[in-house]
Amino acid sequence: MSIIFHITRSQQWEQAKQVQSYRGDTLDSEGFIHCSTLPQVLKSANKFFVGQTGLLLLSIDSEKVQAEIKYELAAGENYPHIYGPLNVDAVLKVVEFEPGADGKFGLPAELIASINEHSPGAVL
Repeated sequence: MSIIFHITRSQQWEQAKQVQSYRGDTLDSEGFIHCSTLPQVLKSANKFFVGQTGLLLLSIDSEKVQAEIKYELAAGENYPHIYGPLNVDAVLKVVEFEPGADGKFGLPAELIASINEHSPGAVL
């Protein structure tokens, strides 16, 4: 199982659950949904979401995603992009993703515990 991550607003995720499909902010404007690998999550969060609240971090099983996923170069790294709506049944876990007092993000404790449980010795 290969897990990728996506940051969204809680209101968007609640709407997606009702229709069983998630489009995010960029599917219509850019043609894909931006995602990250685990080592890229904090880079993305601290570049694009500093100080924002009401966010969620979606853990996505890439093998269950019905749309095509392409890894494409951005900022010197290959990031996963979902080229179509995300079927909500591919989302394994949803955790609150709030910044610290300085507006910057750290990995949620709940996510770290889950990773340690499933992948002992994983580098975070």
